[in-house]
Amino acid sequence: MTTREATAVAPRRSLWRDGDFLKFWSGETLSLFGTQITLLALPLTAVMTLNAQPEELGVLRFLQMVPYLLFGPLFGVWVDRHRRRPAMIGANTVRMVLIGLIPLLAAFDLLTVPLLLAITFGVGMAAVLFDVSWMSFVPTLVRDPDYLVEANAKLATTAATADAAGPGVAGSLVNLLSAPIAIAANAVTFLGSVLSLLMIRTREAVPARSPDRRPLAELVEGLRFVAGNQYVRWVAVVGGMANFFMSATQPMFIVYAVRTRDVPPSVLGLMLTIGACGGILGGLMSQRLLSRLRIGHVYAGALIMALASLLLIPAASGPAWLVYAMFTAAWFLSFVGLSVVNVLIMSLRQTVTPQRMMGRMNAAVRAVMFGVGALGGPVAGGIAAVAGVRAALWVSTAASALFVLTVLFSPVTRLRTMPPAATND
Repeated sequence: MTTREATAVAPRRSLWRDGDFLKFWSGETLSLFGTQITLLALPLTAVMTLNAQPEELGVLRFLQMVPYLLFGPLFGVWVDRHRRRPAMIGANTVRMVLIGLIPLLAAFDLLTVPLLLAITFGVGMAAVLFDVSWMSFVPTLVRDPDYLVEANAKLATTAATADAAGPGVAGSLVNLLSAPIAIAANAVTFLGSVLSLLMIRTREAVPARSPDRRPLAELVEGLRFVAGNQYVRWVAVVGGMANFFMSATQPMFIVYAVRTRDVPPSVLGLMLTIGACGGILGGLMSQRLLSRLRIGHVYAGALIMALASLLLIPAASGPAWLVYAMFTAAWFLSFVGLSVVNVLIMSLRQTVTPQRMMGRMNAAVRAVMFGVGALGGPVAGGIAAVAGVRAALWVSTAASALFVLTVLFSPVTRLRTMPPAATND
């Protein structure tokens, strides 16, 4: 057979034998590598090329994330009413074009902070559509809930690999060329992602929907599901707060490292690369941890590691080598925890959610997670403008360490194994 119906369930021993999943996985890996290059090169463009201030970096981070709040629920309704693969192809095409504009504008000395912010917002909108679509598309490719953890572990491992390699490549490209030129690599990787998605042969069925159901009613249904399911609701709220603290810490760390600690871009990239190797470790060990230990214990331990370790950043002092080592250790431990948590919560959400509302669930959760997370950058930027960058880092990291105490009240923490898979009834 050259095609497979999305609803068929074919037994397999491993996703390594699933050609269409491997195509999707390779394309996602390409776009993730490019995105991680831009994640460092974009703020460096603002800082080194446009001389942006800390509060402007906070706004930049805000505009990357706030589209999830503004457009996520609406895109979720649309994704549940249409095929997901064409949406993913269109979203990455838009991202490719917009990202490609940055080095072009910089080459003609036309790039400004407002233009960079506008492009960032447009890229964020396309990212929302892509994220909501791919999270809903994975169960279509995998089809058997027993393989969701394996699929998400593979995706998390490559995401962590991109986290590790991207900053190092970005730092080297910025040193050799310039920050805007380094961003051009991201446009090329989005092209590769589009081509890989076009090669997938699995036939995705058009989602069934009642002709008399209005989009608003479907939107409300999705929001009610998220609010009514104790696991999904908790994951959304905790994820939003975790993103808030990460969004407050990351841009201030870049300003602090470059301007206060005089860390060269190449060294900054190397520190983030070594630190992000923790994400690779977390992705590789997540499936084994979740199969051998209580899910709730894994969740609590990983979340504590992800957030409490960030205190090492403002606490770093002494000779340069020790400061660099503490910076690196903070990100290494944080990425280990985040990678394990992401595999767990993604698999949990996909397990307890009916396929017919997968898009709306993912969109609503992402809206909360990134909507709340978007506020972290402006809040930290405001604190930095008044009290200094290091003070902003102390506030964000200390608050994140205190926040992890909430895991004691989480229903996820009490889970021994994954709940039963949801049906479409």
